[in-house]
Amino acid sequence: MDQSVITRAVTVAGGRFAPGHLGELTQQVPFEMVDAVLEQTCRVQHRARALPGRVVVYLLLAGCLFAELGYGQVWGRLTAGLDGLAAAAPTASAMTQARRRLGPGPLRELFTLLRGPAPAEARWRGLLVCAIDGTIMTVADSEANLAVYSKQRGGKNGGSSYPMLRLLVLVSCGTRTVIDAVFGPVSAGETTYAPGLLGSLHAGMVLLAGRNFGAGFLAAQIAGTRADFLIRVRAGYGAPGLPVLSRCPDGSWLSRFGGIPVRVIDAQVTLTTSAGRATAGCRLVTTLTDPDRYPASEVAVLYHERWEIETAYFELKSTILDGRVLRARTPDGIDQEVYALLVTYQVLRTAIADAAGTVPGTDPDRASFAVALNAARDQVILAAGVTAGPVTDLAGTIGRLVLASLMPSRRLRTSPRVVKRAMSRYNARGKVDRTTCNATITIAILGAPLTPGDEP
Repeated sequence: MDQSVITRAVTVAGGRFAPGHLGELTQQVPFEMVDAVLEQTCRVQHRARALPGRVVVYLLLAGCLFAELGYGQVWGRLTAGLDGLAAAAPTASAMTQARRRLGPGPLRELFTLLRGPAPAEARWRGLLVCAIDGTIMTVADSEANLAVYSKQRGGKNGGSSYPMLRLLVLVSCGTRTVIDAVFGPVSAGETTYAPGLLGSLHAGMVLLAGRNFGAGFLAAQIAGTRADFLIRVRAGYGAPGLPVLSRCPDGSWLSRFGGIPVRVIDAQVTLTTSAGRATAGCRLVTTLTDPDRYPASEVAVLYHERWEIETAYFELKSTILDGRVLRARTPDGIDQEVYALLVTYQVLRTAIADAAGTVPGTDPDRASFAVALNAARDQVILAAGVTAGPVTDLAGTIGRLVLASLMPSRRLRTSPRVVKRAMSRYNARGKVDRTTCNATITIAILGAPLTPGDEP
């Protein structure tokens, strides 16, 4: 029988630091960066331990890559490729104590260093397009967590089974990289947390936001950062007053919102499929007031990019976590875990953006996040690519696998909105139409409403 012998050379840190790596993603979170945040947050351990602070940071990040495994099994993945090295075998209790000693500070600072749009981020008419939105995550049901994170009250199906956390993220729409994030108890709403993200806005950006953010005071705060915004607001009951100060040739009109000059665009969106036609209105408020430079029809199409943040949340909560509850049982542990999750998501998204950048014209939207995640997991198990080679490799193994599995360009399709996993199994009974149809979207810009002075 023919046999093959495979010999690999693995380069990792020396001694007790050897298990501290993230496979090829270590090049984005290098040893020097982790050591710097440990120094900055005063978490450098002068006593020799089997689990130094640097190793614990990588353990937490690997715990996000392998979210379905306990930390003991994650440790097994980190040491699987260290053939011939005498790696420590810490107990579950030792790992728990090490994570508590570390605290959330180093992961928070690590996220601060890594957050932001990709260097070659695409622009729309010279503006960096970003979006803001919130989501809910579940945390472990412990007494310590309940002291900070409450359970949501429910309707006829009852309240939530676990305490809830509200996460607000500012995402760059082109590559879905995270620009900033803030989180806390669900007792505070999205507009309460949103000001915590405004420090990351600046001139040259346009912020897309849904109706929940259509508040005048928040619009004024965003304008104060010198960033532009495009916010959907209510048009019926409870709609903000938007007086017609001047009409634009494209059907939009100039007004004031939150005390600042804005342009209002009333769009009528028609969705046509083989199953029929549906029409809905969409009122947008923006600081892009020049109708010649920013035509109303193009601005209305731009607003659709806001859905990129929904895809980012899907990747974060479904692809990485697979719907699991955050495992930490203390508020400090939750802070630590959320920042580790954000760092892990960010380095994966950065790896995808870097790979797409090596092939001009490749849209990062075509890259599979699941392929990148599984490729990164394999590199951790092999302890491969921990340090950069003598030749610069912008794509890397992860990037090449992503580029080899590019998805086709996104097709315009639609399917009915349904509850795929109801809180009660009784509500999920019955026939549900999940037919997917090719769709055509038509956007018409409606003229400014008449005012008393316009009437004959």
